[in-house]
Amino acid sequence: MASSVIGSNTLATINGTPNANSANETRTTGAESSQDLNNRFMTLLITQMQNQDPTKPMDNSDMTAQLAQINTVSGIQELNDSLGEINNQIDAGKTLQASSLIGQGVMVPGSTVRVGEGEDGSTVATPLGAELETGADELEITITNGSGQVVHQSVEENVPAGVQAFDWPGTGLDGDAVAEGAYNVEMTAKVGGEEVSVTPLNYAMVQGVTSGESGPTLDLGTSDSVALEDVRQIL
Repeated sequence: MASSVIGSNTLATINGTPNANSANETRTTGAESSQDLNNRFMTLLITQMQNQDPTKPMDNSDMTAQLAQINTVSGIQELNDSLGEINNQIDAGKTLQASSLIGQGVMVPGSTVRVGEGEDGSTVATPLGAELETGADELEITITNGSGQVVHQSVEENVPAGVQAFDWPGTGLDGDAVAEGAYNVEMTAKVGGEEVSVTPLNYAMVQGVTSGESGPTLDLGTSDSVALEDVRQIL
């Protein structure tokens, strides 16, 4: 199956020097902010001591409390800086993980199955799958063409919870190969005769990665772009 792969420039842009410089600038700014807070508190403490009543000087407990406040505020600032750095590292890790999927097939929420010609000239269909919150006594799979005509219908029994994969050979109800193109998949899961939640999954090839404020987004070519978290299975 052919794949479209974005070159190394994409990865360099995502994980390159600009991001590293940004992280360094963030750490520097955080360090300066923490130091400014320390200096401000020390200035206030010294001013307070210089202007205190000589007959009622600040006792050790008061001074200790003041110093504790300095350490507390400084610690909070340093904690915020550390959390920010951790978040940056997590985002970079997600982007690197997403970039490794370029050229890979994935299963994501969707209801499209595509039929085409295989390398040997036979009819082939892309994989389809289902995600179930609970196991189902039966899972009915219905595939229709662009006109809404049913071309395939089957029932899977005792389907466990989680992500499950299914194959369709690309043949119609008469057993003959269907025309090439996109088909719609509908699924109904039941337990004890009552319907339960099921999410159809379709196959797509990752063509590229876009890094944004909400995290990396996978470009699936003819399919919609999805977030990294939407990937249910890597094939």
